[in-house]
Amino acid sequence: MIDLYYAPTPNGHKITLFLEEAGLPYNIHRINISAGDQFKPDFLAISPNNKIPAIVDHRPDGGGDPISIFESGAILLYLAEKSGKFLSAELREHTATLQWLFWQVGGFGPMLGQNHHFSIYASEKVPYAIERYQKETQRLYGVLDTQLQKHTYLAGENYSIADIATYPWVVSHKNQNIDLADYPAVARWFQSIASRPATLRAYALTKAS
Repeated sequence: MIDLYYAPTPNGHKITLFLEEAGLPYNIHRINISAGDQFKPDFLAISPNNKIPAIVDHRPDGGGDPISIFESGAILLYLAEKSGKFLSAELREHTATLQWLFWQVGGFGPMLGQNHHFSIYASEKVPYAIERYQKETQRLYGVLDTQLQKHTYLAGENYSIADIATYPWVVSHKNQNIDLADYPAVARWFQSIASRPATLRAYALTKAS
């Protein structure tokens, strides 16, 4: 059994998407970020960077004590290796998956997060910051579209943890002032993932958890 420490953010959705796709049993522990749950000692023992998501696997491979993992990319990689799903063993596809996973956690997510902050949440509007992150968001969507013009999914023809990591950030494209009509390959990919049964189940948890 896996305990998932979760909030309904793009990074939180990554892990419910994977768990629903893989059919791994898990319990959700909702972390109320607004109430400061992420700073409680019990949570910090699992996620020392005080961020969600985090997991505790009570039945790690090989047995032994439970293992805790924080950082969404590390969790996806761990779960993919544990389940044998959504990460190809074939060298080229495996490498491509990791490249696009790291592209998401190192660039696509953080830059879009800054876009959200300065254009929606910041108490003071800073035109320079808004323009900077909007342009970078558009550039990254262009990179994504170019890749998806060549392949069905980010790492090739198979759905992978790279897609699972990236999709939740595209869900918020309207908040990023992005029109998916300008990125037709992204729009095709987005709709194909949105209609997956596991995606529907994962996003239903937003209301249920």
